[in-house]
Amino acid sequence: MSTEYRPQYRRIEQALRERIVRMRPGERLPSDAELCGEFGVSRMTARNAMQRLADEGLVAREPGRGSFVAERPAHRRANRLMTFTEEMRRLGRSPTSRMLTRVIRPSAPEEARALGLQPAEPVVHLRRLRCADGSPVAIETSVLVIATGPAVMSADLEDGSLHEALRRAGVILRRGTATIGAAAATTEDAQLLGIRVGEPLLVERRVISDGFGRRVEATESRYPANRYALDVRFEVDGPSSPGVSRSEGDT
Repeated sequence: MSTEYRPQYRRIEQALRERIVRMRPGERLPSDAELCGEFGVSRMTARNAMQRLADEGLVAREPGRGSFVAERPAHRRANRLMTFTEEMRRLGRSPTSRMLTRVIRPSAPEEARALGLQPAEPVVHLRRLRCADGSPVAIETSVLVIATGPAVMSADLEDGSLHEALRRAGVILRRGTATIGAAAATTEDAQLLGIRVGEPLLVERRVISDGFGRRVEATESRYPANRYALDVRFEVDGPSSPGVSRSEGDT
């Protein structure tokens, strides 16, 4: 049995996630007051849980009316990392994986640099075909520091989540960096994903650190371009000062 502590708002958040999967867009969710009564928490805790789901686009909060199940987004927001398992569950799909590689081996030079390791220091190499409702969505290759070995090598990572396995082992991932690029599908990509050789892929490479800033995981995910995308929120830069004007022809 896991003894990992979960804040009250996370308990409410997870319970609401499970309900939202079974509900239709537009259906009403409990009010903050109703959540307080159901879970025995303060209004601030209930509001925090609901607001986190609203920030992810799962809940639409309408002042004076309440909270409702939002239209399910098709894409992930680029400024928030959600595990593949959580993401598919959010969309009401069943996530599974097919294990392609799970070994402990010496790190390659670029892997050592990404994780801040000594050359050839051992790492856990994990490669999976990620599926939703049985259909392939991504090829995911992860390299993790050797301290994660006992958790990663023993976990059920075909029906379970890598990050959930790490959390149970006390490894809490907090933040990361990512780059997004494009590539043409190789012969192996095409065979695994059921596409043609040369079709466009969206390629995401990320490095994730724990709460102490230690780099734990470097992952590459390869998605067919017509099955996956990232939504981005941004702010438009203005002039550096009120007195600066744009040159003629700027738009």
